[in-house]
Amino acid sequence: MAIRKPLAQEDITATKTLLHESLPITGTIFSGTYDTDDLTRGTNIKTYGHGMFQSVYDYPYLSSSANHIMDLTLGIRNETVASQSVDKANIYSEFAQMLAGYDSTASIEPLRVSGTATGDIIQNPMFISVARLLQKDEIQKGSFKLTLGLDEDYSTPFTNLFYISDFGATESYNSVNSPLGEFGILRSGSSTDATDAANNDAVGLVYYQAGIVVLDMSATIDLAMANQSLTGDDFEFVKSSTTSPNLLTYTGSYESGTIDQNADALRHRIYNMEFNNTTELNSTIYFCRAGHNEFNYSSNPTYLSSSQIRVKGNNPKANPISYITTVGLYSAEGALVAVGKFSEPLRKDSTTELTVRVRLDY
Repeated sequence: MAIRKPLAQEDITATKTLLHESLPITGTIFSGTYDTDDLTRGTNIKTYGHGMFQSVYDYPYLSSSANHIMDLTLGIRNETVASQSVDKANIYSEFAQMLAGYDSTASIEPLRVSGTATGDIIQNPMFISVARLLQKDEIQKGSFKLTLGLDEDYSTPFTNLFYISDFGATESYNSVNSPLGEFGILRSGSSTDATDAANNDAVGLVYYQAGIVVLDMSATIDLAMANQSLTGDDFEFVKSSTTSPNLLTYTGSYESGTIDQNADALRHRIYNMEFNNTTELNSTIYFCRAGHNEFNYSSNPTYLSSSQIRVKGNNPKANPISYITTVGLYSAEGALVAVGKFSEPLRKDSTTELTVRVRLDY
């Protein structure tokens, strides 16, 4: 039976713990594991009748074991193109208003590679929206890395790899320019030093709480091609069964290719993608204190035998002893809301004081 004691306010404190889990996603999940050739879309890739985005699963999506990993789509700003012109423009506007917000004239701010109100506008972004199942509460700053194979030949894209990461984001990130929270700039290169990374070329943005990656595809392609002494028009971006040249160059693919075709092209060239997710664990800690003259008796009927305290060993002069096995937390109305049990009973008498630390996580 319980013996109760009110908790003092100074015996209650709160804390927050961030738990991180490393998530490497190999390129074979995006394209390869469930594909049979370059032109076949894997059974873990779900497309839709509206054709505005496609979803990636870790297993064939018709299976009950499949988990949704992320969605891919693209947008084009203020351009009339041959394929899905309205859809691409609407997608750009939707992401821009969520990620960048509005300016003083109530117009949608364009996405800028600097992440600020000034800087080069991202005209042709590819959007990767990570599922909440993977990112949890947010992507950990400084942990995002994307490796692309951007070789000229679509069939063998991984001879030369192109690295993209939020280098230096732990020291430098933006938390005021987006309605959706904090974000970092994605930069090219393999440097992990924050000072060197600041000089790397900006190729996109990663929004940590939203779990959205924005790739400036024109900048990415241009940099990758420059490293190989090629131009974007020499680059076979979309693999097509037709012989149309518009679908064999990057510029033509983005304008003339469908959203699904361009999403296929990006997936096919993802060599690896990795980041640490974050789970925010909030805790309330209660310090339950038992003074030297408290909790030395028990109200349990078995504590007595013929009106005598059993644990005194028939010695009426001995100090009373109790054994604490459970700590309960009660609401102000007296309802039991939490119970904690010890692995073994704790001896308590008038010569000892105990402080029991109870943590509730939520």
